[in-house]
Amino acid sequence: MFARTMVAVGWLLAGAQWLWAETPTEPVPQGELRAAIEKSLPLLMQGAIGHRENRTCFACHQQGPPIFALTAAAERGFSIDRAELERQKAFIAKFLDGNRENYLQGKGQGGQADTAGYALWTLAAAGYDGTDVTAVVAEYLLQRHADKGFWQNNSNRPPSEASPFTTTYVALYGLSSFGTSEQQERIAARTGRALEWLTTTPAKDTEERVFRLLALKAAGARESEIASATKELLGKQRDDGGWAQLDSGEPAEALQSDAYATGCALVALEQAGGILTTDEFYKRGLRFLLKTQLDDGSWHVKSRSKPFQPYYESGFPHGKDQFISCAASAWATWAMVVAFDT
Repeated sequence: MFARTMVAVGWLLAGAQWLWAETPTEPVPQGELRAAIEKSLPLLMQGAIGHRENRTCFACHQQGPPIFALTAAAERGFSIDRAELERQKAFIAKFLDGNRENYLQGKGQGGQADTAGYALWTLAAAGYDGTDVTAVVAEYLLQRHADKGFWQNNSNRPPSEASPFTTTYVALYGLSSFGTSEQQERIAARTGRALEWLTTTPAKDTEERVFRLLALKAAGARESEIASATKELLGKQRDDGGWAQLDSGEPAEALQSDAYATGCALVALEQAGGILTTDEFYKRGLRFLLKTQLDDGSWHVKSRSKPFQPYYESGFPHGKDQFISCAASAWATWAMVVAFDT
């Protein structure tokens, strides 16, 4: 837990709002945020384009978070390539449609619920209308791990595809976005079971704290449960204002603050935890991101995943670290976009 630069911190839940007793600092300059965002957006789009041009599968790292950041930026008046966004939507929908029979048979596709849930989340962020294909994927998610109170991750590719908390959130988001009227009763039942699991299962690292908080919010948890998860995530902010992926263990790089963990944490705190972008916690996180952004507009994060697919260049920097660096840059950009005041 970091040494706070404030006289006292008062944890008081008033309705759904946190009230803080802080020593206020200057707001993060909007001009700095704009410049950082504008440097990052073209790289994020290039990463998504590079994947679309080189692969036929959906990529959580190259399409998910980049599209979340790009669409959030567009909503705040930033310019993005909307024609390419339409191509991305069509690419993802085609990928899902190509696995239709596997979904109908309950087999899924590579990556299972991680990939299916992230794909639906990405389509929802991009404004894709529900179709019979998304309904089929929602049915697959309903059947996947129906004997459990959660969705188990199929891969072990830390940090983004290595936790049932992440898988459970993306599945819940996909169902809430594209579940049909006929599926609603079963969606409610699975959501209730997931909520019970979420409230009784501890998180062990930043990825799990982030997605546990997001999933609690998505599942309709009580305010006290969301408050507790928010406090736990905030308590891991480091002296430099960032978050590290891991609390302990190896590799050493994962014990230091980075853009992936920090961007994810800030987005979750704002979207699910009720933290304002003007709160000290958020401002300190923003300053860390601004300080660590590279001149090309990206953030470099070392990969912890063992490669299992043929390597290719997507056009995003950082070589064999490009996939996690692309996701990290996207989360960092999204966190800054949220704080940008149009």
